[in-house]
Amino acid sequence: MLSISMQAVYASEPEIGDSLSNRLQEIVVVAKQPATKLVGSTLVSTIAGSSLQNLGTAIDVLAQLPMLKVADGEVSVVGRGTPEIFINGRPMQSGDELLQLASDNMKKVELEMAPGAAYASDTRAVLKITTRRNFIKGLSVLERAEVQMRRKWSVNDLLDVNYRAGDWDMFASATAALNNSLIEGATVNTLVYQGKETEIGSTQKNSYPSAVGTVKAGFNYLRGKQSFGAYYRFNPERAEYSNEGSEWFDDNPAIVREIERSVRSRGHLTSVYYDNTFAEKYLLHLDGNYRKSDSGNDVSTIYPEGEAEDVRSSDKRKSELWAAKLYLNFPLRSGSVTIGTQNTFTHTTLDYKMLNASVGEYIPSSLTDARQISAAAFASWDKSFGKLNLSAGLRYEYVDYLFKVNGVADQDVSRNHNMLTPDISVGYMFSERSQLNLSYKMATVKPPYSQLSGSLNYVGMHEIEGGNTALRDEHMHNLSFFGMWNDFIIQADYARSLDSYAFVKRVVPASSLQLLLQPVNIDVTSLNLYAVWSRKIRAWLPSLTIGMYRQWLELSGRKYERPIFSYYFENMISLPGEMALTLNASGSTKGDMHTNRFGATWFTLDASVGKSFFDKALQVKLSATDIFNTANNDWTIDAFGVRVEKQQRYDNRGLSLTLTYRFQPRQSKYKGKMASEAEMKRL
Repeated sequence: MLSISMQAVYASEPEIGDSLSNRLQEIVVVAKQPATKLVGSTLVSTIAGSSLQNLGTAIDVLAQLPMLKVADGEVSVVGRGTPEIFINGRPMQSGDELLQLASDNMKKVELEMAPGAAYASDTRAVLKITTRRNFIKGLSVLERAEVQMRRKWSVNDLLDVNYRAGDWDMFASATAALNNSLIEGATVNTLVYQGKETEIGSTQKNSYPSAVGTVKAGFNYLRGKQSFGAYYRFNPERAEYSNEGSEWFDDNPAIVREIERSVRSRGHLTSVYYDNTFAEKYLLHLDGNYRKSDSGNDVSTIYPEGEAEDVRSSDKRKSELWAAKLYLNFPLRSGSVTIGTQNTFTHTTLDYKMLNASVGEYIPSSLTDARQISAAAFASWDKSFGKLNLSAGLRYEYVDYLFKVNGVADQDVSRNHNMLTPDISVGYMFSERSQLNLSYKMATVKPPYSQLSGSLNYVGMHEIEGGNTALRDEHMHNLSFFGMWNDFIIQADYARSLDSYAFVKRVVPASSLQLLLQPVNIDVTSLNLYAVWSRKIRAWLPSLTIGMYRQWLELSGRKYERPIFSYYFENMISLPGEMALTLNASGSTKGDMHTNRFGATWFTLDASVGKSFFDKALQVKLSATDIFNTANNDWTIDAFGVRVEKQQRYDNRGLSLTLTYRFQPRQSKYKGKMASEAEMKRL
């Protein structure tokens, strides 16, 4: 599955069943809140007292803020992908927290577009949400239920309970979700093989039913300038995926194929923190995290009409993370200084077993073991000189990575190295509504562990998907310009990425023709340009966004440089009786992103209407997505002599009804932060 929006490029991830999911960043900006201003390289939006405070939840508010995009509950930032999100100073561990937070309890939202050295070097944006902190002693309860109908039904429920007495704050929550989605498509691979033009194709009808739950409980203790807290979270998942389709080779008749995938996984997360302000100006903060997870997959590829032998495989993945982060913040000569250290230990294993002897000759069973120790020290400084704001930081990190295959260390993949990554940002404020900012950051981006795996997955008689143990770390140089003038925002984002990665298909040695889909390192230069206009006109808040993504990439003698243009026209209308209406249209042209050329989506339309009852204790919201079923999810890859054409139909069009009830709502003030944001994402 590949999703597109115009953005700086990140690589894609393959899935079982000849699909591709691309972790591409959004370049689209939605409605600009009139109370938004640029402070240095941070966009600060005041929610309290604005028309946005009655939208319902935090996720609804974020969808209407500049430089933020929300799709299916996932938040992304223009040109920077998924941000680190903090609520009242503590890290968000689940998207459910944005649903728990009522919009009328939000005070402000800060979007740091040039995060300093206190964060991992590949952190490209940080989103900080501050609430009104209207804490209520005693019991508070939130219940949220949602029913969604696309081509399949999905239901999810959230229950959050909080109790505060004296200096103690205790909280517990539980979620349950029964999700189902349907994706239909066809894939055609064309190449010249043994001097003859050859075609390998398949059709897919993928059903993705899953049952997911979470249970979380914790506490906070606050007295004077000191506080500490902890929580534990457990999340199990069960899923039974199916893919009904066929595959063919050249002019031979298509063969019926069924793929069944059973998934069982569970995760444990424990987080603790300590926070202390002493001598009235020194802030000491400590975070500690432990995460353990395991998952198992059983995959069966069945040919019911007997034209080919059935293929079965299984894999078990286990991962473990220990992390700690300690920093001290203090004022220095009218500025602010932060110094600290961040350390992690990560261990992940993948036991892959191919249960078919003939396929095992070219997709062998394997046991991979990856261990990484990371130790970092950082320092940052910022100061304002009247209307001029300056910030700078430096981060040093040592990494020791050991990779084993079947118990033997792979010296070509194992490595240890040192990284020094600086950042600097300069901003000038002409007025509250007119500012400029220029920033530079160098980053080292480590590939996800799933892409470093050497295991291969059987997709069809002539197709394989897998990772690449030889992937190198990406080194990125990013130069960004921001400008705000009255109702306009302009951004230019230029990035040079060395050893980024993209997916390609190519022929691999085997007794028969085999195509392998896997990531490879590439060097790419990209430019994002966009402009936003927004102005509140009485009860109407319109926003018009136009943007362009352009890259410079050459691979195996082929250039991928066709630009992608996009537009968004978003509207929010505040109606009498505490009702809110949104109507959003968008579209994009055909163009290249890494090695993928995406089809054009000229026009899509989403809408929602919400109303509050009983003094905002009950909220009802009805939403419709892709009303005219016009979203285009098609793409092509043409590299190393293999052309891949993918046609897909997602179940984007649908309706959802959400009911939210709050009894004395309040927000947990857990102040802990994730000790290793980057490693959590990689796992």
